[in-house]
Amino acid sequence: MTLEGARERWVRTGGVELCVAELGDPAQPTVMLVHGYPDSKEVWSEVAARLAGRFHVVLYDVRGHGRSTAPQPLRGGFTLEKLTDDFLAVADAVSPDRPVHLVGHDWGSVQAWEFTTVKRTEGRIASFTSMSGPSLDHFGHWIKKRVSRPTPRRVGQLLGQGAKSWYVYLLHTPVLPELAWRGPLGKQWPKILRRLEKVPGSDYPTPSLPTDAAHGAWLYRDNVRARLRRPRADAYAHAPVQLITPLGDVFLSEKLYDELELWAPQLTRRTLPAKHWIPRTRPDQLAAWITEFVTTTEGGRTASAATGPYADRFGGQLVLVTGAGSGIGRATAFAFAEACARVVAVDRDAESAARTAELSRLIGAPQAWAETVDVSDEQAMEKLAEKVAAEYGVVDVLVNNAGIGLSGSFLDTTAEDWRNVLGVNLWGVIHGCRLFGKQMAERGQGGHIVNTASAAAYLPSRTLPAYSTSKAAVLMLSECLRAELAGQGIGVSAICPGFINTNITSTARFTGVDADEEKRRQKKSARLYGLRNYPPEKVAEAVLRAVVRNQAVVPVTAEARGGRLMSRFTPRALRAIARMEPPL
Repeated sequence: MTLEGARERWVRTGGVELCVAELGDPAQPTVMLVHGYPDSKEVWSEVAARLAGRFHVVLYDVRGHGRSTAPQPLRGGFTLEKLTDDFLAVADAVSPDRPVHLVGHDWGSVQAWEFTTVKRTEGRIASFTSMSGPSLDHFGHWIKKRVSRPTPRRVGQLLGQGAKSWYVYLLHTPVLPELAWRGPLGKQWPKILRRLEKVPGSDYPTPSLPTDAAHGAWLYRDNVRARLRRPRADAYAHAPVQLITPLGDVFLSEKLYDELELWAPQLTRRTLPAKHWIPRTRPDQLAAWITEFVTTTEGGRTASAATGPYADRFGGQLVLVTGAGSGIGRATAFAFAEACARVVAVDRDAESAARTAELSRLIGAPQAWAETVDVSDEQAMEKLAEKVAAEYGVVDVLVNNAGIGLSGSFLDTTAEDWRNVLGVNLWGVIHGCRLFGKQMAERGQGGHIVNTASAAAYLPSRTLPAYSTSKAAVLMLSECLRAELAGQGIGVSAICPGFINTNITSTARFTGVDADEEKRRQKKSARLYGLRNYPPEKVAEAVLRAVVRNQAVVPVTAEARGGRLMSRFTPRALRAIARMEPPL
């Protein structure tokens, strides 16, 4: 995607001319996007297009990149001091009377850390969003601390980052990087990005890539060794900082930012399950976080407080939970709300769904909505998927949790019983995965699907043939989907709870008995599950943990974990147990 509709201007500074592009209304707050290596400003095109409706968006080609001219000579022309001069010249040209909101990726972030920590830029920066590019000063102190006071953990961190920085050593060699970029590497780079980073094929990178990369090698040569040897002691941020860390970054360890609060007291942390080039692979999430951070800062407020343990991961993301009116579904909606996610609570009971959404907003969800749907109804689910995409956006995390219980022998289970339990427990999951999973895949920015199965999926029982069959199908569906969607950055997890204290036991149907006996069994089941008293909140914790860790199958409770092991190593014992009549 090119910068369509952008207004261009040229800014002269320090012997170079910088190509500057502007989008949006200049009367709105200015968001300045600074690109990294070996990119040009077009790396931001997807993010810029999403921000332009709310802000005055400014992008510029760093000196020697894109359409900006290069300094002569190249050596000494890319120091952080000169890059700071360039930033101030652009800021004065596009926003002379108001501070700008900086956003930097890779080397754009490295230089923006310099802008945000030197005295001469105070008052010109309203906020700074950093991604995949540490301050060289902070990095230097990080290294010195680990060298001067080594421990096994610190030495491991040094060695780990040293291995990730292999390319930095190569860029310091004379001539070879320039030859490689102007030759085979420059030609193959788009294919490398598509294959290794899953960057969508488009008109990025631009044709100037070989020259940009050759010039940009001097960013490293002019700055890295000098700053790491003699890091500044006063490199404190004088503006609020939002740190976005892609957890799959092959070039930078997240441990580099362990002590960042010492340098940036007003720090907000975010994490993404993505690789290095997130401006291309995750533009929706970046635009949402930048918008929230800028809007909060403009309003004179501190960035949203992260109350839950996973707020840095799920803040602002859209999470849809089915069966959210009670039990595990409601607890899961609340857990995501506590992590500052936006929540769509889906249930066939309108009042319960509304209550979950209302409480989610009180707990911490910036937005929460209630939707009334029977998940077994294909057309109703299709309408839900269309409405959610149109009004709330593409779902980032889908939790297919809705389920019903059915107990009784196979011969007492009618065809209608089978249709009901499979309609909710299996087809509800199929509809959710098919509709919302397709939207995730078409967006091309990853996501996660969580399907609530059960320990009954691998624990046979003479009294749960229909229920266990439905949950076993959900487990296998999850495994198949996980294999299919992995290449598109979409994770799939199956949650397998054991005996959880929810109301499913009091609403479960018992076949082959009259109404009075069914009521008695429901009460006794509820009492037994109550004695076990394993709360649904712990299952909700497992759901969030599964998404963060991208776990495939997650047994919850001791009996679920034990049963999983027995199903793999002692299946004959399980079959013997399955013949026993439960004490109901």
